[in-house]
Formats: sequence, structure tokens, C-alpha cells
Amino acid sequence: MIKILVCGASGRMGKEAVIAITTDPELELVGVALRNDHLADKINLHKPDVVLDLTTPEAVYENAKTIIAHNAHPVIGATGLTAQQIEHLQQLCSQQQLGGIIAPNFSLSVMLMIKMASLAAQYFSHAEIIELHHDKKKDSPSGTAIKTAHAIAQNRANKNIEVPDAKGLGRGYICENVPIHSVRLPGLIAHQQIIFGGEYESLEIKQDNFDRKSFMPGVLMACKKVIELKHLVYGLEHLL
Repeated sequence: MIKILVCGASGRMGKEAVIAITTDPELELVGVALRNDHLADKINLHKPDVVLDLTTPEAVYENAKTIIAHNAHPVIGATGLTAQQIEHLQQLCSQQQLGGIIAPNFSLSVMLMIKMASLAAQYFSHAEIIELHHDKKKDSPSGTAIKTAHAIAQNRANKNIEVPDAKGLGRGYICENVPIHSVRLPGLIAHQQIIFGGEYESLEIKQDNFDRKSFMPGVLMACKKVIELKHLVYGLEHLL
């Protein structure tokens, strides 16, 4: 069995993850780390194979470095990491030949959405993203939206495209010339819409999560497959 330590176990996602892990026959929950716990001490005590981090944007980078330093496989579900921080964590894992996963989103439908967006970008260079989340979400835009924008930019047919007057048009955040609109309202969980525009036509890809339980198959898959990796990957779609 794969031994798992959950960091951020008292949060909404953390509580669901604890339930999912304890009911999976291939995984063993050996411990949890809460807000005021010392993560290094918890890892030394429980000796997990994998540490699942579901904390906050403020804590995730230092947590990830601690996990790697203790030779446990990091599965990072908290968002807020910069491109430079992700690159540094990848270097640390490569030095130790340690598998790790940074997953802005654990939803299987999100992974498929990003793959579909990468394909559509080869034919439609113009795209905008609308992401909608609950009003308690701390970061904006979401890590999923940023990951999607990068996937579109890397695969788009016209890589020299520019968004004219982006802020003046009320397009908000721009990531690699892909405008992202963020909505935060009570009653929502996690939703994203990508609209591609072409000559006399458009294409829309839409994805919804209605309950945090929808993320658990991806969490369990990440905890199992990370053991097989020798480097750190950014995005759960790399496991498909």
C-alpha cells in the first residue's frame, strides 16, 4: 500500500481527500498535517511515500520544498505557484530523481478540456477564458485558467497574436495573450468556459464541477501514479 500524508486536511478539499484515501484499498492514510503543525516533523514521524498538499497559495511553495527535501513524492493541489517556483521545484525533483505532480485541478473533465483546447488552438488562434468559482476561493484567476491559457498559447496556430487594448476592453487578466475573466459567487464550485473565435464561426468548450467529490478520482490517480515518475510534472493531463 502507498502511504499518504495529507497536508491541509481540515479544508474542504482536504476533508474529501481524507475520506477518499481511507476508502481506497491501494492507499493508506498514515497522517494529516493541519495549519499549525510543523510539516517536516509530520513527515519524519509518519514516513509517507506521498504527501498530498491541499493548503493555500501562501504556504504551498515552502511546503513543496520541505516535501522534496524529505524525499517524499509531492502531489500539489494548492494553486498560487509562479512559473519560476514550478521550474525550481522541477529542478529539485530531477536532482533526486523523485516523481512529483503539480495539479492546478484534479478533475478528469478539466484534463480533457485542456487537451481539447490544445487541439482547438491549432486551428483557432483567438480565444478567451471565463472561469467561475465559489466566493471563498483566494486566488484569481484560477490556476486551471492559467494552465489552460499556457496550453492554448503553446499550441496556437498564430503564435504572434496580440490582444488589442485588452484592459481597455475590460478583459481583465491577460496570460500569454489569452484574456481570462474571473467570477466569484456563492453557490458555485468550479466552472470554466473557453471560447475560440474564427472567421465566421466560433467554438466553445465548457466544463463544470458541481461537488468537490468530482475531484477525488484525480486525487487518487495522482497519489498512485506519482510513485512511477522520476521527475515533477505540471498538470494532471500528463498522466492520461
